Amino acid sequence: MKESKIGLWSLTALVFSSMVGAGIFSLPQNMAEVAGARAVLIGWGVTGVGILALAASFLYLSRLRPDLDGGIYSYARAGFGDLVGFFSAWGYWLCATIGVVGYLVIAFAALGSFVDTPEQIWFGDGNTLAAFVGESCILWAVHLLVARGVQQAALFNLVATLAKSLPLLLFILFACYWFDPVTFAADQQGSTLAVPVSEQVRNTMLITLWVFTGIEGAAVLSARARNRRDVGTATVLGVVLALLLYVLISVLALGILSRPELAALPNPSMAGLMAQMTGSWGKVLISVGLIVSVLASYVSWTLFSAEVPFSAARHGAFPAIFRRQNRSGTPIASLWLTSLTVQGCLLLVWLLGKGYTNLLLISTSMILVPYLLIGLFLLKLSFSGKGGSGQGNGLVRVVALVSSGYGLWLLYAAGVEYLLLSLLLYGPGLLLFLYSRRQLGADQRLSGRDRLLAGITLMSLVPAIWSFTHQI
Repeated sequence: MKESKIGLWSLTALVFSSMVGAGIFSLPQNMAEVAGARAVLIGWGVTGVGILALAASFLYLSRLRPDLDGGIYSYARAGFGDLVGFFSAWGYWLCATIGVVGYLVIAFAALGSFVDTPEQIWFGDGNTLAAFVGESCILWAVHLLVARGVQQAALFNLVATLAKSLPLLLFILFACYWFDPVTFAADQQGSTLAVPVSEQVRNTMLITLWVFTGIEGAAVLSARARNRRDVGTATVLGVVLALLLYVLISVLALGILSRPELAALPNPSMAGLMAQMTGSWGKVLISVGLIVSVLASYVSWTLFSAEVPFSAARHGAFPAIFRRQNRSGTPIASLWLTSLTVQGCLLLVWLLGKGYTNLLLISTSMILVPYLLIGLFLLKLSFSGKGGSGQGNGLVRVVALVSSGYGLWLLYAAGVEYLLLSLLLYGPGLLLFLYSRRQLGADQRLSGRDRLLAGITLMSLVPAIWSFTHQI
C-alpha cells in the first residue's frame, strides 16, 4: 500500500483553505451592517485572542502528545473517554459532511450570476435541476481525486489555495490605495445604528463565530503528516494568515465607503467594492475568485470528512469497514460514506430549497463541542503535571484557560436551541457506536462513565424532539 505523506505547506494550505471559503467575500457588508469601525476592531481583537489560543492549544497538544493522531477524535478520546471521543468524531463528521454541501451550492449560485437571465434561470440559488447535475459532477470528480491519494488531493488544494488568494491580495492592495482616513474616521462609534458599542461588538463576534471552522484540519490529518511537528506549526500559520486577511478586508472596506453604503451592498460585497475601485473587470475577478475559493474549500473538507471515520474506526468507535484503504492509502470506505451523504444532501437542496438551512444550522453547531474539548484536554494535561514544568506549564495553562473560555463562548453564541436539536443527530450516532463496540467483543464493554453519558443522551432526546416538533 502506498503511504501518502503531506508536507508543511500543504498542511498549512489545508488549514487556510478550509477557513477561508465563501464568507470572506461577504465580510465587508456583514460587518458594516451590524457595527462601526471601533466595534469591528474590538471584535476582531477579542476573536483574535480566542482563536490564537485555540490554535496554540493544537500546537501544544501536538508537542505534548505526539502519540495521538486523528486530531479532535483522538484528543477527546484520550481526555474524556471512548464515548466522548466518538461523539466528537460523529458530530464533526456530520458537520463537515452536511456543511460542505454549501460550498457546492454557493459555487453554482455564483456561476448563475454570470449565465442566468430573467428569461432563463439555469442555476438560480444553486438549487435548480441544472445546478444539482453540475454539483453532482464536481462531487464525484473530487471523489475520484481523493481516491487517487490524499497527498495528491492536498497538492491540488495547495495550488487552488494559491489561485484563490490572488484576488484577495489584489483587493487588499487596491483597498490600501483607495483607503480614505476621513471616511474611516467618520462615525467610528456607529451611532447611526442606534446600538451601544458593546452590543455592536457582540454582533461582530456572532459573524466571526464561524469563519475559523477548519482550524483543526492539520490535526485531523496528523497521521498523514510528513513530520508530526508540522501539525501544530501548520495550524498556527494557517490561523495567522486567515486572521490577517479577515481583519484587513473588513477594516479597509470601512475606509472605501461609509458604513451605511457598505451595509447596503449586495453580497458578495467584495465584488461590489472591487467594481467601485477598478470597474467591471474587478467584479468579475472577485466572482471567479469566489468560485475557486469555495471549490478549494470543498476539497479540504472532503479530505477531513473522509479521515475522521477512518481514524475512529481504528479505535473501534466506527464499524470496522471504515478502516479499509485502497492501494493509494485513501480511506476509501469513509470516502464513499462521505460522498454518498453529500449526494443525498444535494438531493435535499434541490427538492427542499431553503428548507435545508435548518439542518445545516443544527449540524454546524456540532463542530463547536470538539473545539471546547481541545481546550479542556489541554487544561487537564496542565493540571495533571503533563504540560511541562515551571513557567512552561504556566503558559500552557493560560492558553488552555483562554481556549476553553473561547470554546464556551462559541457554544453560547451559537444558540442553546441548536445544541439541543443536535441531540437528534447524536441519538442515531449512539446506536452506531454501540454496534461498533459489539464488533470488538465482550471485552470492550462501556465504562460506567460512558454508560451514564449514554443514558443522559437518550433522556435528552425527549426535550430535543419536543423542541423540534414545536419549530416545524
